Amino acid sequence: MLKRHELNPIIKPSMIKPSLEGYNVLGTFNPGATIFNEQVILLLRVAENCLIKKGFYTIPYYEFNNGKGEPKILEISSTDPNVTPKDSRGIFYNGRDYLSSISHIRIARSTDGINFTIDAKPFIFPNMESEGFGVEDARISKIGNTYYINYTAVSGDGYVTMLAETKDFKTIERKGIIFPPLNKDVVIFEEKVKGKYIALHRPDNKGFGLPSIWYSESPDLIHWGNHKCLLRPDGSAFESQKIGGGPPPIKTKDGWLIIYHGKGDNSVYTLRLFLLDFENPSKIIKIGKYPVLQPKELYEKKGFFNNVIFSNGLVVMPDNRVFIYYGVCDESVCLAITTINDLLGLINSE
Repeated sequence: MLKRHELNPIIKPSMIKPSLEGYNVLGTFNPGATIFNEQVILLLRVAENCLIKKGFYTIPYYEFNNGKGEPKILEISSTDPNVTPKDSRGIFYNGRDYLSSISHIRIARSTDGINFTIDAKPFIFPNMESEGFGVEDARISKIGNTYYINYTAVSGDGYVTMLAETKDFKTIERKGIIFPPLNKDVVIFEEKVKGKYIALHRPDNKGFGLPSIWYSESPDLIHWGNHKCLLRPDGSAFESQKIGGGPPPIKTKDGWLIIYHGKGDNSVYTLRLFLLDFENPSKIIKIGKYPVLQPKELYEKKGFFNNVIFSNGLVVMPDNRVFIYYGVCDESVCLAITTINDLLGLINSE
């Protein structure tokens, strides 16, 4: 029912120009998606580290001055006694954590949804201390004539969900943090329900239970309340660790169709489905029993992180085909094609 495109992966790290001389693109993945001016727009997460220099730690970081971030490279002798290597993800130096890689958001554009031209420069990049370790995994929700972009901002204080808006994909206006630490996988519905904005989110509960999908409402997209735990991991091999939201919901004849991800045994990520009620999106109508997409092809099973399929963007094309864009192995972008009727058929046949 979901057909992988024959050109997968359709976007690879080798297609991306580094944002700074001395940086190296490790991965381009987990794109948000929308249609703007008859083009498919993807907001790619681009992860970069630094080129290796013998005898040194080379670390990417951002320096913040006057409300603007600037990418830099920290070079530290490998014999410096003030350096404490943590693991492959970073170091501790002079009382401060540094990550070995850092992400920004880059635009890719296409007239057919398959072949993309990728901007040479970042669209959203770290611009404040709360984004100091990078900006990741953008989702796009078009409401009226405005494209609202939420993304995960990472820093030494943890990860939060930020909101920005654009009308032209040239400039953005940051609205600030809308879900504080530790919260991510925020999915904003593309229309109000009974006068309220609706979102799903994923707080990282510590000590009890497993990370689950929550429901919330807002009068203005900034202040969120009426929180409710909507869906918990089902304990199966596909959801033994956590679950989280995917792309913005699709409005169908049967309800709000949600694609979500589960992290299961051996850290394998899969995609699954559930339906929410039209008038009361905090009410689940049906949950799919099995994944609709799981690692199968070599490019989905082997990479930077093995066995990862993660989606936070889709578009409904003019011919009503649904293009689901998904990241594989925290490395590349792939495309699966289906229809709304086929997705409903999958969830209703179980």
